[in-house]
Amino acid sequence: MENNLPDLRDIHLPAEAVSFWPLAYGWWVVLFSVFLLLAGFFFVRFLLRKSKKRYALCLISSLSSDNRDNVVKMSELLRRICIYKYPRAATLFGQEWVAFLNNHSSKKLSVASSQLLLNAPYCGPTASFAPQEVKNLRNFCVSWIGENL
Repeated sequence: MENNLPDLRDIHLPAEAVSFWPLAYGWWVVLFSVFLLLAGFFFVRFLLRKSKKRYALCLISSLSSDNRDNVVKMSELLRRICIYKYPRAATLFGQEWVAFLNNHSSKKLSVASSQLLLNAPYCGPTASFAPQEVKNLRNFCVSWIGENL
């Protein structure tokens, strides 16, 4: 066997350390993909939040008459939103419920509208309410939904 060792060239190390910058094309693709995924996640989250608010506001606007059922539906919608957003508020009732709603809104519920909200589910099916109080309750629901969803 012949000795080929003297014919091999020496190993030459680079004069400077290899820098990680500028990044190779593959790393740019990975970074861009991560950015797109994060942007997509936040965009979908934004759309879902807006769609819940839009849906709740459409439900409120569809309740145009001043009968008992519409007042009860407004109360139910506020409860449903609270179950979604504030789970501990689902067990509140009476003045605690009204205080919770007032604490989470810049617009306060009037005494007459709060009594309407509390007593409407227990009134008879033929009960009618003052149109101004129902309008005030509807306006409060719209502002409360706007602030809390």
